[in-house]
Amino acid sequence: MWSSSGFRWTVVVLTCQHKDSVYCFQRELESRQQRGSISQGALVLTVQDRQEPLGSGGATLNALLVAAEHLSDRAGHTVVTADVLDDAHILILHTGRDFPWSSCSRAFCWLPQEKPDQRVQAPVCSNCVLLICPGSPPGVWVCSTDMILTVPPDFVLSWDGFSGVRVLALPGDVSYAANHGVYLSNPQGQVRDIIYKGTKEQIQQAVMPDGKVPLVSGPVFFSRSVSEKLLQSHVTPPLDGCTYLGLDSGAPPLQVSLFLDVLKCLCSDLTQDQFVSEDRVGCSSAVGPRGAAVRSGRTELWRILRGAPLSLGGCILPLLMYCSLLGAETGIQESLVSDGARVINSVIEGDVTVATVTVVQHCHLQGPLDVPSGCLLSGLELSASSCVRRLKLAKNSVVQGHRIELGELKLNVSSDDSNASFLNRRWSLFYSRTGIQPEELWARGEQRSLLEARLFPVLHPRKGAVGVEAGIGWLLGGAGCLQRWREAWRLSLKEVLSLTHQEAELQRREELLFLAGRRRVFDSLMSRTDVCLLPCFRAAVLGGQQGALLETLDNAAAGSREQELDLGVAARCLSCIADVLVCMAGGRGGLRSGPAANEAWSSAYQLLEEGNLRGGVHALAAQRDLWLRRPDLLVRAARHYEGAGQVLLRQAVMSSQKFISIGQGEVPPLEEWQEVECPARLDLAGGWSDTPPIAFEHGGSVTNVAVKVDGKRPIGARARRISEPHIVLVSYTGGRERGVSTEMVCDHLEDLKDYCQPHAPGALLKAVCVCSGLVSLSSQHPLGHQLKQRWGGGLELHSWSELPTGSGLGTSSILAGALLAAVYRCTGRAYDTDSLIHGVLYLEQMLTTGGGWQDQVGGLVGGLKVGRSRASLPLQVEVERLSPPEDFLASLEKHLLLVYTGKTRLARNLLQDVVRSWYSRLPSMVQNAQQLVANSEECARACCLSRLGQCLDRSWQQKKLMAPGCEPASVRAMMEALRPLVFGQSLAGAGGGGFLYLLTREPGQHQAVLQVLNNTPGLGDFSVHSVELDMDGITVLSQS
Repeated sequence: MWSSSGFRWTVVVLTCQHKDSVYCFQRELESRQQRGSISQGALVLTVQDRQEPLGSGGATLNALLVAAEHLSDRAGHTVVTADVLDDAHILILHTGRDFPWSSCSRAFCWLPQEKPDQRVQAPVCSNCVLLICPGSPPGVWVCSTDMILTVPPDFVLSWDGFSGVRVLALPGDVSYAANHGVYLSNPQGQVRDIIYKGTKEQIQQAVMPDGKVPLVSGPVFFSRSVSEKLLQSHVTPPLDGCTYLGLDSGAPPLQVSLFLDVLKCLCSDLTQDQFVSEDRVGCSSAVGPRGAAVRSGRTELWRILRGAPLSLGGCILPLLMYCSLLGAETGIQESLVSDGARVINSVIEGDVTVATVTVVQHCHLQGPLDVPSGCLLSGLELSASSCVRRLKLAKNSVVQGHRIELGELKLNVSSDDSNASFLNRRWSLFYSRTGIQPEELWARGEQRSLLEARLFPVLHPRKGAVGVEAGIGWLLGGAGCLQRWREAWRLSLKEVLSLTHQEAELQRREELLFLAGRRRVFDSLMSRTDVCLLPCFRAAVLGGQQGALLETLDNAAAGSREQELDLGVAARCLSCIADVLVCMAGGRGGLRSGPAANEAWSSAYQLLEEGNLRGGVHALAAQRDLWLRRPDLLVRAARHYEGAGQVLLRQAVMSSQKFISIGQGEVPPLEEWQEVECPARLDLAGGWSDTPPIAFEHGGSVTNVAVKVDGKRPIGARARRISEPHIVLVSYTGGRERGVSTEMVCDHLEDLKDYCQPHAPGALLKAVCVCSGLVSLSSQHPLGHQLKQRWGGGLELHSWSELPTGSGLGTSSILAGALLAAVYRCTGRAYDTDSLIHGVLYLEQMLTTGGGWQDQVGGLVGGLKVGRSRASLPLQVEVERLSPPEDFLASLEKHLLLVYTGKTRLARNLLQDVVRSWYSRLPSMVQNAQQLVANSEECARACCLSRLGQCLDRSWQQKKLMAPGCEPASVRAMMEALRPLVFGQSLAGAGGGGFLYLLTREPGQHQAVLQVLNNTPGLGDFSVHSVELDMDGITVLSQS
């Protein structure tokens, strides 16, 4: 609203005509400040003008005094001092006249657009100062809220060498200027005169090269030195009559115009006598009853201000119609709103059609209802929908709801108005149809305008408040009678506006904002749109609406139980609830990440694990109610909601089991080893897009390549059946030949039950035993019995990797594929590579490590390939093997190198942050996900090394956006040092450490890379490794 990126106001002052407005507008400004629309450190003030009209200049002087007084008090002074203006950026806004289309003045008119970067959902209101103030020196900006203005995108104000006062104009036609003011300036931009309602000849002097004239508009800037001079007015009679101090001191009021008095005395063409003594249109008369005081005030203005330069800063544009603006702030079905129509802060239910050039603002409507073109519907409550439906609106009608207060009696009043007539009919036709006489609408001598006509019945002496149907309905030709209309207490639109209960109106608008926000949240989740809902969550929490929001999210999660497809939606809903709980904690509850296995939540988790989604969501909500008392409890509850979301995410991903096809083959003899080995993988582009839920909500694409490291396939597994009815698990760390082995023997089913705890000894090997169907943990039979019955004995299973932990080369997923293949072979079962890929995806969900599908695709399928998953469940991975020319592959192999950084990555922490950001649909995350997929597809088409290198560099930048903090300082130094040698480079996998892979500009750069790194300080324990492309992928070794 009244803030700007990178610009912080010191004081924001809003002047008000009415006393009641001061209090409710103050609360509204403070609410906007809470939401970030006004900078947090700004002093926010509302100031009532003196009861007598002071003019825009007098209101400015009074507002500046109040601002300086508060700043002086804040600085510890006991009197007003101009020193507080030295570094102050003050914004004074004038609410101006009553606005017939909005009962809370133009200052709080909502525009039909949203700020895409807003942190907290808040209305966008009409003020352009936020776009032109950045860069301005300390001083005072003054602007009316009477006009909606915009600023051209290329408009920039230069403040070099500025002093004095600067005004902004808006371009207009000569004919339009005849009833308004124009600036007359010289070629250097200095204002010579302000002409108000001048002759055509006078206005022609101001014509610019484009044929337009600079019309007087709202924005004015006073430099710090001029602001100090203006501040003198509160101790300078008769100007002190403009201020509240003058009122309290008994000084008579003085009307002063901002443009025709304060600014006009700075115009270079005027003499003092002309300024002081001339009688001019649009301001106080210098020759009337108060002429002496007016001349005295002008004399003091001349003395105080004359000499300060007044310059014209440029032209900005008016936006006078809502319908000329783009965007809409509502959560309704767009198909019901025609192009050119605008729905602002409203809830529309059912079959409602809004025709073109129509505005619906602050309404809650329920269909069936057709709103014709050219209409304005404002402030209508849900209960008014049936009445409006029966009114059968004509085109170009205005229907407004006003909340008015008559003493302690509060009423809702609706009025119907048209621009040039009443109800789109001439008054004479209206009189003949209704029998109403003009004398019943206007008192004798009163101006006969629609604004003054006492048309609208609000209170009947016998039947109480008059509703929409009985009041407006009869005027439109509906039920009712003239006698009842005459008996009722009637108000004019002007009286309705003056009696409006503005606090109730603003409160109702906020309630509509929250209701529309909840509808939008629900619709966005159900329709799976990539809308960031965090601003809505923050606004609801700040407004104390978190209870209703949490209920909405509960309903969204529980309501998606019917189809397996919606498990992803339910998981996102639970993550959104976690976001709301963290917002409620207000940054005081500790770190967002943490354990989520408190016993109190276990029953809810169990219901979710059993597939009872509705019961699980309700159990979570019941438990949540016990954790709302303190910020630390709120954050811990948020962790458990994220944990519950992971349960549903696992179930969604495990739908990939549908694509696992295992057949029956020949069972090898006892003691015969079945051994497989696999290459590592380098993810060239698209990594992270394969990660659930991104992989099935957005769709993923990853291009990668299978590689040998230092001439060897670094990952392998072997299995054999043994006669003893138990399971022997052996894992080698650091390679099978020289690594350290860990062995365990499982004699009972209990020994396998910690397979879902990733850090338990042998967890991966145990998960393979369970996932492959080797044993059933739910069986009533003991382990030995199952092994004997199904396989004729036990099993011995070995795994190894030559790669360090956290290498980023896909080790754990590829190893899981190798282990599954070894177990399937030794138990006589047939498989294909696609089944292994989906089997690993399923296994990692059972293991609770999560993760995507690209690692197993990269290591199980040889050569260059691109893997893809569609934006749907069940999650299916499709692999396309690429067939580039042989000479390209040979060249690629000569130019690839691996550098071990010596840093171990913590992929699980990164994964948790990425999933959380994706569920929140941060705009940067959504855009980056799209770019990840696009870069992968570009990489798959790369036909030369330089183009491939660009894809690698782009991929690394995208990884850093996906997971901030994945680039340690030492790795950054390493990459900077190597940049001259490479076409492109990236950390493998998620980043954070592990291996760095390079696509060098020249072939065979092992020694050159080593030399550069040895000469770079602070890199730690690194090593350089050769790379060979592996065209085979997973390979079964023959028995010797």
